[in-house]
Amino acid sequence: MKSQYFSVLFLFLCLSALGQEKITVEKIYSGSFRTQGMDELQSLQNTNQYTVLNQNRDGGQQIDLFDFATLKKTNTLFNTKDFEAISGTVSSYTFDSTEKMMLIAANANQIFRHSFTADYYLYNTNNKQLTKLFDFQVQEPTFSPDGKMIAYAKDNNLFIYTIATKTIQQITTDGKKNAIINGITDWVYEEEFAFVKAFDWSADSKKVAYIRFDESEVPEFSMSMFNTGLYPTIETFKYPKAGEKNAITSLHIYDIAASVTKKVNLDKYNDFYIARMQWTNDANVLSAQVLNRHQDNLDLLFIDGNTAAAKVVLNEKDKAYVDVTDNLTFLKDNSFIWTSEKDGFNHIYLYDKNGKLRNQVTSGNWEVTSYYGFDEKSNTVFYQSTENGSINRAVYSIALSGKNKKALSNEVGTNAATFSPNFQYYINTFSSTTQATRYTLNEAKSGKQLQVIEDNKALASSLESYNLPTKEFFVLKTEKGNELNAWMIKPKDFDPNKKYPVFMYQYSGPGSQQVANQWNSSNDYWFMMLAQQGYIVACVDGRGTGFKGADFKKITQLQLGKYEVEDQIDAAKVIGDYPYVDKARIGIFGWSFGGFMASNCLFKGNDTFKMAIAVAPVTNWRFYDSVYTERYMHTPQENKSGYDDNSPINYVKGLKGKFLLIHGSGDDNVHVQNSMEMMEALIQANKQFDSQIYPDKNHGIYGGMTRIQLYNKMTNFITSNL
Repeated sequence: MKSQYFSVLFLFLCLSALGQEKITVEKIYSGSFRTQGMDELQSLQNTNQYTVLNQNRDGGQQIDLFDFATLKKTNTLFNTKDFEAISGTVSSYTFDSTEKMMLIAANANQIFRHSFTADYYLYNTNNKQLTKLFDFQVQEPTFSPDGKMIAYAKDNNLFIYTIATKTIQQITTDGKKNAIINGITDWVYEEEFAFVKAFDWSADSKKVAYIRFDESEVPEFSMSMFNTGLYPTIETFKYPKAGEKNAITSLHIYDIAASVTKKVNLDKYNDFYIARMQWTNDANVLSAQVLNRHQDNLDLLFIDGNTAAAKVVLNEKDKAYVDVTDNLTFLKDNSFIWTSEKDGFNHIYLYDKNGKLRNQVTSGNWEVTSYYGFDEKSNTVFYQSTENGSINRAVYSIALSGKNKKALSNEVGTNAATFSPNFQYYINTFSSTTQATRYTLNEAKSGKQLQVIEDNKALASSLESYNLPTKEFFVLKTEKGNELNAWMIKPKDFDPNKKYPVFMYQYSGPGSQQVANQWNSSNDYWFMMLAQQGYIVACVDGRGTGFKGADFKKITQLQLGKYEVEDQIDAAKVIGDYPYVDKARIGIFGWSFGGFMASNCLFKGNDTFKMAIAVAPVTNWRFYDSVYTERYMHTPQENKSGYDDNSPINYVKGLKGKFLLIHGSGDDNVHVQNSMEMMEALIQANKQFDSQIYPDKNHGIYGGMTRIQLYNKMTNFITSNL
């Protein structure tokens, strides 16, 4: 009887094992595990409603209107099937102040990471009339506050379109490719200050302020594009590398009625950045955030809209660098909310309209990670923070006085909120390492969940057959005493008596975070696939990463790569001493900054790492852009040793293990020059390595079958060398 029992049990276990599905690269990067979401979710300002861009049954798209209180769809505002005239896929939409007129972008053509041109259509939600604005593509069209005009950019110049008369007024005329840009940021601003639209309407619709970029003296970078026909073409653009000339920026105010432009006097500044610019609630007061080139001194300016005279209302200094804030919010009396890490952690502050501090709203050894808004009726601020652990995010409310703080989310993981215009409700987006992204309607006053909108149960159900391993979060303490956030994915059939190879993943860039309690990315599924093949995958956020305070983040100042590499090597040694780890088989992988790190770790930690994969790596900080690099390193002229001591290109002689170097030849961000110079250094050091160049692919290396081929290549390299 006992023997028959064990026979049945053995057969059951064999069938279970056979029945467990395996993850494949093809499944991951064809979208099989993609979560359902709420695309282009926008909270309306005039009604207690929100809109979402959805796919319709005909393969087209529609913009649906929902009620916050009931979650019921009240209307379909726009449906592509009703308009044959619309060309291409709808990518975005914006409303005017009445929320009766919309600007719909379609047939977008990407320029760089954030910038694009598109066909734009003006749509009247009342009479359902759709009008194509122009027979040419434009950038960043924006309604005036009164809804009567649209400002936009084309060919490096700014224009105003009057809706009623269909006439165009040209604001600037000197725009020229690779020379002068008006109202749109240059490459380095777009990439590193993360904005494209460099113009803004005054509250009374009478003026447009804009930034002008003179990049005539900025050195040019050229890339060959190979898949363009019989002969390659050359893409040339302005790219200021560390220590090189930046664009000369200036700030201007255009009076529409008078057709007159005034230049703001910024003569007191030399070699500076206008990192943010926006009009205040006072129609005659413009604000601007001006940074010095080292980015350790920031002035918030208030500028008179008539005279263009500027005054400093707030100044922040830092021994390392000052982070630019997107949370500047003006209240009715032009007092303003501001976020800063001046006390060592990022927190919310309230200043009066003259820049005098009223009070610090939040405080503690934790970070405010998002500012959601201020409800003037209840005098309440809503925000997201790390109060329940640096790997988690929760939603809170607090009085403007700093009292009556309340946690609105109660699940441990990553919570984010989109509030209704009256701050009565919010849509909470929650996920964790075990919970697929879930959208719920919640009450803003108490945080009480009222209804589930989308819980991705279908995805969770489909994943059951894969019997996936999960991330185990822990704090890793190095021999030097540094306590670092970490996670580990073990094979589902993990046996503590076996010895496993370990594949480490990291990014490690300043202020970044990879150890976060949230639902899987595509990489996570790939890591789980490797775990199914018998690997342990681990990730450690070393010093220099974010959300643990300014001191932890800024320790790497002037020495990018020193402490970060030290921490990855030290972490690998700790992991290598685990009884179930084969310390002779530890590999490391990273992309971009992570590729810089993986290269350094293999070369400098050649007794610790057996192999490394570096994708699109910086190999010498002299090759990277001015804004990012100098924020953390100053210029090469000022900090020669900081650049030389931490660039992997200078340590190729240390290579002992297996190295795979990957880059896209059309990478406008981290140029393929980095990898070409690395290859030459490796060749001259007589070192063997593997490499892959992806023709014309940018920093993301995607398109068609590219990602599938790339991840299969990396998988094969791991299985052959680890």
